[in-house]
Amino acid sequence: MHIETDIDLQPLNTFGLPARAATLIHISSEDDLREVLAHPVYGSKAKLVLGGGSNLVLTQDINAVVLKIEIMGRRLLGESADAWIIETGAGETWHDLVVWTLAQGWPGLENLALIPGTVGAAPVQNIGAYGVELRDRFDALDAVELATGRSFSLDAAGCRFSYRHSIFKAELAGKAVITRLRLRLPKPWRPVLEYPDLKRRRLEGADAEPNARQIFDWVCEVRRTKLPDPMVWGNAGSFFKNPIVNQNQLDAIRCQAPGLVSFATPDDRFKLSAGWLIEACGWKGQIRDHVGVYDQQSLVLINRGGATGRQVLALAEAIQHSVFQRFKVHLEIEPQVI
Repeated sequence: MHIETDIDLQPLNTFGLPARAATLIHISSEDDLREVLAHPVYGSKAKLVLGGGSNLVLTQDINAVVLKIEIMGRRLLGESADAWIIETGAGETWHDLVVWTLAQGWPGLENLALIPGTVGAAPVQNIGAYGVELRDRFDALDAVELATGRSFSLDAAGCRFSYRHSIFKAELAGKAVITRLRLRLPKPWRPVLEYPDLKRRRLEGADAEPNARQIFDWVCEVRRTKLPDPMVWGNAGSFFKNPIVNQNQLDAIRCQAPGLVSFATPDDRFKLSAGWLIEACGWKGQIRDHVGVYDQQSLVLINRGGATGRQVLALAEAIQHSVFQRFKVHLEIEPQVI
């Protein structure tokens, strides 16, 4: 374990927001984590778990002990007639894992390409994109309880996955650190092409039956077109969750907005496009202070240089108010705000 003090967190969060940490500890193994938890000084202090910093809005300096999770390693744990089981450390970069599995001939994660952040963060919010969520490919995870140092494992049921949500945002919020993740990539592989962007590329191309690598390339093209590079414009990806409404709410909104974009969910409700709602309220491309709404995707807020976390929240709250006033729909902020 490696300990640093008075650390600048601006380069460690993809929004590029200013903040400092009194103590930052690099965790490269479960033993490192247990050593911190048993430490006479750091063990009793509050902890903040930090992966890739891609789902974080920092509004202040951090007095808690920041645990930078850098547990690495990935391997084929097992294979059966119906699946490959992949195990990976929580510190691995998610997109690198997707690339690696495809290179090994194990498809299934291609729709989740280019999602920023680390593997350990993926189960926390049940990452998802283009018709696939983590829970669709999940087998189990290992974690360590911060209060006791006890190791435990959870299967999908234990994680209580739902849309951008898990037990790590509820009962276990701030109480455990994910150390390893196991994924189940199904055989036979079947493409997931329900989303309009992928359907369109399928119709435009000559390949009526694309393979996993082709879908990966399409997803990367779409994301690079719609989402800003954090190295150019600091951001945390999608800033708001797509709201879910019932049939009556959907009908009421469509009365005033016939072009509303929505998708049916398995529980007979409807997921609305938060980006569409924001754009309909006139926010696309708007700038306040040093923060703006990205002009290619209204769901993304960007740091235009010199922004603070409080300025980001001020713009987010103005957007929430505007959308609620017009559509009576509350937009929930997706990244963690500290």
